Amino acid sequence: MNFTRPALALLLAASSTAAAAQSNGAHLIAPESRAADASLAATPQKEQKAPPPAAGPTPSAKAQKAIIDLQTAVNANDVANIPAKVAAAQAVASTNADRYWIAQLQLKAAAKANNVAAEAAAIEALAASGLVQPAQLASLYGALGGTYYQAKQYDQAAAAFQHQSQLDPQNTDALVMIAETRAAQGRPADAVSTLQRAIQATSAAGKKPEEAMYRRAVALAYEAKLPNTMELARQWVGAYPGDASWRDAMAIYRNLHPGVTPDLMDVLRLARATNALQPIDYEIYSAKAADEGNYGEAKAVVDEGLAAGKIKSTGTIASVLAAAKGKVPSEAQLAAAEKTAAIPTAYLRVGDRYYGAGNFAKAAELYRQALSKGADANMANLRLGEALARSGDKAGATTALNAVSGQLADVAKLWLLYLQRQA
Repeated sequence: MNFTRPALALLLAASSTAAAAQSNGAHLIAPESRAADASLAATPQKEQKAPPPAAGPTPSAKAQKAIIDLQTAVNANDVANIPAKVAAAQAVASTNADRYWIAQLQLKAAAKANNVAAEAAAIEALAASGLVQPAQLASLYGALGGTYYQAKQYDQAAAAFQHQSQLDPQNTDALVMIAETRAAQGRPADAVSTLQRAIQATSAAGKKPEEAMYRRAVALAYEAKLPNTMELARQWVGAYPGDASWRDAMAIYRNLHPGVTPDLMDVLRLARATNALQPIDYEIYSAKAADEGNYGEAKAVVDEGLAAGKIKSTGTIASVLAAAKGKVPSEAQLAAAEKTAAIPTAYLRVGDRYYGAGNFAKAAELYRQALSKGADANMANLRLGEALARSGDKAGATTALNAVSGQLADVAKLWLLYLQRQA
């Protein structure tokens, strides 16, 4: 949004037209019309009861001369005499039309003088006159808010933008600027909640909120470590499920859960499913899988990265390939491991091996057995949901992922978003 003095001048000129539309007898010429000024000035004062039509409401006969004198001083930028002319006009003003014209001319003079406080007072007076349409008054408040914002007078800026929003509820730019004002004040929670209001208002109007709104809300929440950061990230992915949003959402999740967390494999599996793995992720993913003895999944991830040209067979990748050589289990070996499983964690491990082999239906079967044998319910349901999601069992996956709570709930909700986008 561009908050410049020229923009305010244009709004000022437009507000005269807006006021004229509300008046049934336009007589006093608008401040911007020099030709009409000359016409009025050339007319003897006693004949000015019925001036020629112009853009604006009709002032009272009592105040007309004083208003014309003020108009002449403002148009001539006669700074020294403008205050006295304002006082003289205000002394004889008796109607809303009189007050409208005085405020209009004060606003023009204040804009020329770069006097923001005077601009604010003039806009308040215009509002009090009742002769400016709400939409145009909202634009004036928006321009005023921008001027305050640029001057780093943030409380005044927020108040002006709030007026704009109240007058023009469909214009979410005002809410966005309130959010930016609060962010500039170091109030990220207020900024985020205001952006959420903007998103909700846009959706309620039947429009899709711009991705920039989601992205900005997530960035502010993440930087401030707000507790609703992941919820905002999920909303962003839900509205704009692209590679970038998935990648950033999972990066945020991992940064909020530093170290080797129990669900690191589950986040990396999701990144793989959403095509969001970065070069370093291939190293972390494959190394983590190899450390857990899941050489089939480790090699499968490396092979994908190499085929896509995202990684090279050096460093960690070379080490993983060397470790996996001859250790990727065959179907017969997986079947034998399944038969010898006796404890809950063993069923989980065998399920992971089937998952790594791409046999998601069989992996789901083993995860169910792990759950029935007493494995950690959250971990078992998370892995079961992943396997079912990859196998195409949307209903089953939804049930399993919705059963996950505690620390693993956030990654389960990300998997649910992935699931919602599947056919």
